[in-house]
Amino acid sequence: MLNVSLILLAAGNSTRLKIPCKKQNLYINDTPLWLYVAKQYEKLYNFQNIIIVCDDIKYYEKFNPNYKYIKGGKERFNSVKNAINDIDTDYVLITDTARAYINKKVLDELFKNIDDFDCVFPVINVNDTVFNSSKFSYENRNELKLVQTPQLSKTKILKNINLENYTDESSAIAAHGGKIKYILGDELSFKITTQNDLLKLKLLGLQPPSNKTFVGFGYDVHEFCNSNIGHNLNDDNKNENLILGGVNLGEKYALKAHSDGDVLCHALTDALLGACGLDDIGANYSPNDEKYHNANSLNLLQDAYKKCMNCGFELINADITICAEMPKILPHKNEILKNLIKALNCRSINIKATTTEKLGFIGRCEGVSVSAIVNMKYFDWSSYEYINN
Repeated sequence: MLNVSLILLAAGNSTRLKIPCKKQNLYINDTPLWLYVAKQYEKLYNFQNIIIVCDDIKYYEKFNPNYKYIKGGKERFNSVKNAINDIDTDYVLITDTARAYINKKVLDELFKNIDDFDCVFPVINVNDTVFNSSKFSYENRNELKLVQTPQLSKTKILKNINLENYTDESSAIAAHGGKIKYILGDELSFKITTQNDLLKLKLLGLQPPSNKTFVGFGYDVHEFCNSNIGHNLNDDNKNENLILGGVNLGEKYALKAHSDGDVLCHALTDALLGACGLDDIGANYSPNDEKYHNANSLNLLQDAYKKCMNCGFELINADITICAEMPKILPHKNEILKNLIKALNCRSINIKATTTEKLGFIGRCEGVSVSAIVNMKYFDWSSYEYINN
């Protein structure tokens, strides 16, 4: 048996797919695609190492601590370089997590042929007529092949060549004088690239995401920084106006905070992140980071929800309770609601306002607190709602 490491590339941005979720994080029942693919390979071969190249190591590690996790780079070749620097096996098998189907016969054929070559890779035939628009001529389709992954390479070769500007290992190794060989691949091993490819996943028998619901709770409180109300305040953390849900409620009840003090957005952000297992607002937007000083919290809320969607989740509904003796929230509720609906692209948002009947720090008009509860679900890639939008 060959001494092989497996590298699964899962750090891409999925820009061509044009859906809110990154394709590597699409859920197959209760398993994200990248993990589903890793498990399939694990069943087929006893790899020395399984390395997941991703953009958020801390988040990915929670799914399976037995794998190695490497930070991805800006381009594919950067990610490959980062990963191969961490392995010492004789061979490395590299593939994209966007290929959900693995043909055991193809895998065996790669291993069978690697002894005499520096890289062995699968290809499929071109079935359609090929027209070269730059030359305004037709090509002989029998001479053309479509290159697939996984590709099996000798690790030492990959470590000693320049991978920049090459879209895969075979082309980089060939350009540097290495010996390559192609074998027949499998058309079912397509790469998820466009929305139409999501329809093909059903042909592979992959289950759509489960209908589980994930609950997130967020709570935040800030004290007023008006000199007649607040006390012991650092001038750097004073705000000029009270901002709730992106709405300016005036200067009298401005809140003390490193950002703009939007306590509503902070609580809702924590609820979203918590439902998806993405830590909390402080871990994602540290108050010790100067770039978040006086930051627009509605923008941070949108960014946090984008992170949730990238990881395969979408919002079902949110219920928010604002607790404040002053100012009165009712005149501003509709405007706040409009901001949240627009920011999260969700109409199922409810806002309630209450007081503490003059009790406690809120009753003494020393601050405002907000509680938020959200329900989230997996992004449904099997829904036609997202196809051809």
